[in-house]
Amino acid sequence: MPEALSGTQLMQIPLPQTELEDHMGTAREACGLFGLWNDPEAAAKTYYGLFALQHRGQESAGITSSNGERLIRHRGMGTLPNAFSEPGSLERLRNPNAIGHVRYSTTGSSLIQNAQPLTANTQWGPLAAAHNGNLVNAAELRERFEKSGSIFQTTSDSEVILHLMASAPEEAAIDRLVSTCRQLEGAFSLLILTRDAIYAIRDPQGLRPLWIGQTAEGSYAFASETPAFDLTHVTALREVEPGTIAIADASGLREVRFAEAEEKHCVFEHVYFSRPDGTLFGDHVQLMRRAFGRALAREHPVEADCVIAIPDSGNAAALGYALESGIPFEHGFIRNHYVGRTFIQPNQADRTLHADLKLNVVRWAVAGKRVVVVDDSVVRGTTAKSRCDYLRQAGAKEVHLRISCPPIRHPCFYGVDFQSKGELIASNADNAEITKRLGVDTLGYLSVEGMLNELSKPKDSYCTACWTGDYPVAIPEGTGKKSCGETLLPLVEG
Repeated sequence: MPEALSGTQLMQIPLPQTELEDHMGTAREACGLFGLWNDPEAAAKTYYGLFALQHRGQESAGITSSNGERLIRHRGMGTLPNAFSEPGSLERLRNPNAIGHVRYSTTGSSLIQNAQPLTANTQWGPLAAAHNGNLVNAAELRERFEKSGSIFQTTSDSEVILHLMASAPEEAAIDRLVSTCRQLEGAFSLLILTRDAIYAIRDPQGLRPLWIGQTAEGSYAFASETPAFDLTHVTALREVEPGTIAIADASGLREVRFAEAEEKHCVFEHVYFSRPDGTLFGDHVQLMRRAFGRALAREHPVEADCVIAIPDSGNAAALGYALESGIPFEHGFIRNHYVGRTFIQPNQADRTLHADLKLNVVRWAVAGKRVVVVDDSVVRGTTAKSRCDYLRQAGAKEVHLRISCPPIRHPCFYGVDFQSKGELIASNADNAEITKRLGVDTLGYLSVEGMLNELSKPKDSYCTACWTGDYPVAIPEGTGKKSCGETLLPLVEG
């Protein structure tokens, strides 16, 4: 059932006993946010906006709505249809203001209590928070609160945001938010819902995307990606500026800056995460991926009979490679669209199974041919090897693997599913060794320089940490396999 919030204390939600030992989960992908202010169908439109963002999170989903007096929340595990399978779950949320979230955990395990939006009752009234990103100082903040007696109900780094807001002494909500945001470090695109406003917040680096839109009736919307606006008939206005809080309330839309912008946008959003029909950091995603493919063909040419893609995020880069090289483009893999994304499955066993279920080779297209196969990235190498093996088994004469981003050599602590060097195939192997491990004839990665040359903003406007090890936000010493916020004591019930 949805939860109505009122009162003056942080909520205390008991943890299911059967899930207590499973709190030390591994990091996964960035999440998806959608919110709508002052629309009678805000909850339903938030649901459909999240549907357009389902590729960003299939682990859990939730919506919190407000009628100006109280907040009501519903959340569940799995995709949106699963999370909202209870009859009437959307109807009970019918209010003019709503925020929603689809999740892959960046910190915290795959448990219902970690599903967002997170909610709290505070001395300032009820609030809900939806977070995309990863806070690198979450463990430090959490320890500070726990030492003062605060009780945490989740293993998510996002919960510290609620504690910061609840404990802030400032009377004005915007002042409490400014104070909160100035204490956060790392990647955070946030939607905060109170009884009388939606706040859309972006970290000073703008690591993760967040857009502002407007309906024909004048309502304001927020979304991680612009395709969510297309589905809900919202006109995209602009991205929330890094270091800025955008406020939608009864007076309209206004913005407050809490920090100077230091743009370091995550290029992996262009490479893999984002939908190709969207606009991101000033560029069209599909066009950027095609440009990456063209640059890849210039850097790593090869004699071949056809170019094929690993669907779906490799499609545009493969087309770019074919156009630049003059080698015919062919559909060499057919994707099963009833299987989710492989890279962001919760564990390696699931990734392997999904890789097997996801693609099937078009044998006649590759048999006896020299094949260039283009993929967006290689992280662990497991699925890349299996796909290239499929081509060999289907009769491909030669397999030349081309990757439309540089080798991933370093962990990411800003919300991407590779947080230890040991799991990265390129972290301690050169090109020749990786080529051998993957069982391909040749291997070529797009260079960092070649990739940045295709983007429209200055080169220093992007985060390249996973390729270069140059982290724009300092990582606490000793952070390793466990992401920040997961180096926590075991949770107990009683």
